[in-house]
Amino acid sequence: MSEEKIENTAESNEAKATAAKSRPRMFGLKVVVLAAFASFAAAILGLALLTNIFERKQEARNPFFRVVELNDETYDPAVWGKNFPLQYDSYLRTVDQVRTRFGGSEAIHRTPTKADPRSIVAQSRLEEDPRLKTMWDGYAFAVDFREERGHAYMLEDQTFTERQAVVQQPGTCINCHASAYPAYKKLGDGDIFKGFHELNKMPWQEARKEVSHPVACIDCHDSQTMALRITRPAFMEGIKFVKASQGIENYDVNRDATRQEMRSYVCGQCHVEYYFKGPEKTLVYPWQKGLKVENMLEYYDEVKHKDWTHKQTGAEALKAQHPEFEMYNQGIHARAGVSCADCHMPYERQGAMKISSHHVRSPLLSINTSCQVCHKGTEEELKVRAETIQERTYNLRSIAMDALVQLIQDITAAKNAGASDADLAASRDFQRKAQFFLDFVEAENSMGFHAPQEATRILGESINFSRLGQVSLRSVKLSTNLAAYRASS
Repeated sequence: MSEEKIENTAESNEAKATAAKSRPRMFGLKVVVLAAFASFAAAILGLALLTNIFERKQEARNPFFRVVELNDETYDPAVWGKNFPLQYDSYLRTVDQVRTRFGGSEAIHRTPTKADPRSIVAQSRLEEDPRLKTMWDGYAFAVDFREERGHAYMLEDQTFTERQAVVQQPGTCINCHASAYPAYKKLGDGDIFKGFHELNKMPWQEARKEVSHPVACIDCHDSQTMALRITRPAFMEGIKFVKASQGIENYDVNRDATRQEMRSYVCGQCHVEYYFKGPEKTLVYPWQKGLKVENMLEYYDEVKHKDWTHKQTGAEALKAQHPEFEMYNQGIHARAGVSCADCHMPYERQGAMKISSHHVRSPLLSINTSCQVCHKGTEEELKVRAETIQERTYNLRSIAMDALVQLIQDITAAKNAGASDADLAASRDFQRKAQFFLDFVEAENSMGFHAPQEATRILGESINFSRLGQVSLRSVKLSTNLAAYRASS
């Protein structure tokens, strides 16, 4: 090999050796650079995260911006909405009409008239089930009874119901169909109890002039602290009886109730059974003996109250209203400490804030936020479970309705065949019981879901009362052959 080749080979080997030595250094330098870049990026991301957390904490510390000053005279919810736009936006959505399988309202179009300017109403329950007309014969509900719509319509629908043309309704109805707290204060010169009594004894049309809105923020919230509060004197008095029966004397709901209790009590101000007492038409919740249906029936019997006299049979009948609060209290959710708002006004995440939705509606329309917070089944599974309960209740309710209608027909037949009031006393009393028990479930808006076992028990009792009423007619002695009369009628 020539010296030149040897020299070139040596130089090549030396270059290779030098390159081999420099590779680890270059690799190490790249690692250092990449590590530095990664550290810098992590620092930037960490800083951004900390900034975001800080901003969210600041938002959480200030859940609302005080755009306007609120006080106990601020009754317009739109003004409250300036400070609480998220809650107000969901409150406005109570105009929605969405029907679930066993509840909710359809949007039925109608031609407005001078007497009733509504262009949309809910579907008629009387058309859905004509047996209701027989059950309530002689009462205003047999003329007009529609599915309940959202809170946005509570005042409008009460103002224009055809029941107003049948009977002169008192101002007492305002208590649950409007934002009544401002009217109490005005009529009572600041004393809501005095204003409450003044409002009750007014005729409806006169009392209607005292209110401007459906239920609003001021009816459930303190304007300064936003704390939940009770504003309905009838509930304040009624819950005292409930607590006294539990050994708690001198109960003041606004002083003694827990916040979680309040999340049901503010709903229980209106979603209850009630009656109008005396010529003053004072609103009373019949809880003196307890919250169960038989407790209320016992009280009504004791004070000799009747809502109307049944047109066909002459029975002194009772009309249950909307006893959601009472039925809920007999169910598993109440025993578990779950409030009405937990399901019907579920918490929602809006940015950094957790707010309670004011789009009050069926939990079946918001299963993810209403039900799956506690129950781990799929949305479809939970919906099926709820509707199974409702379907069974509905079917049993239909059996109870048939039984009551048959009792009414038999009493009417006996009456027309010449039976005296004394002859019919027992059967009429059974009709009163069967009617009230059935109506307690019929008027309650969960179709049994709030307390499935209690709803089943009540409907079973109703069926039994109807059959006992029919049995009592067997002993009636008539101058006319009752069997022949029934066969021909």
